[in-house]
Amino acid sequence: MTSIRNARLVAGPAGALVHVNDSAALGRIEISVLDPVGDLDLLHEWVTRPSSRFWGLAELTPEELRDLYLFVDGLASHHAFLVRREGLPIVLLQTYEPENDPLGDAYDVLPGDAGLHFFLGDRGEPVPRFSWHVSDLIAEFVFSRPEVDRIVIEPDVGNERAVARAVKSGFELGPLVQLPDKTGRLAFLTRERWERQRAAVS
Repeated sequence: MTSIRNARLVAGPAGALVHVNDSAALGRIEISVLDPVGDLDLLHEWVTRPSSRFWGLAELTPEELRDLYLFVDGLASHHAFLVRREGLPIVLLQTYEPENDPLGDAYDVLPGDAGLHFFLGDRGEPVPRFSWHVSDLIAEFVFSRPEVDRIVIEPDVGNERAVARAVKSGFELGPLVQLPDKTGRLAFLTRERWERQRAAVS
């Protein structure tokens, strides 16, 4: 079930439940629009972990972090979500229109592109291939909008775990791109490729 949509990307008011999936592997997955106030303590705990250095928000105070996501919440081109597994928050997810982001100056944007940032904050009960299942469900969420033909990510080239996770999730690596705050590794997942790999494991 997906609801409350805005153009190419799913959107909605803070706290709104916009997507539900009952996954055989992970259980009930719920995706809600991030509440920059209500979810602030969780967000600040996640982004200030030593393992979160590539997210680039560790130096922000709680108030600065709140204001940042309130700003994102006010943009028509950028959206933030919290993914819960059986009620446990596990992922901070951001989607955006690449043509309305600095990334759009670094590569040739196609009309059906959707940018994605993905931060794994928790896991819950261990399951085999956890990261693959989560990535697949997030792709399902983004591709629930028929206007989206391709997901684009640009992990920091130094974040080898994120790059490796992208490859395991079916993304095809592209060139390096210079962004205002990092050197990123472009990677792409087309709708066709995602549907093909999903059919192969079903």
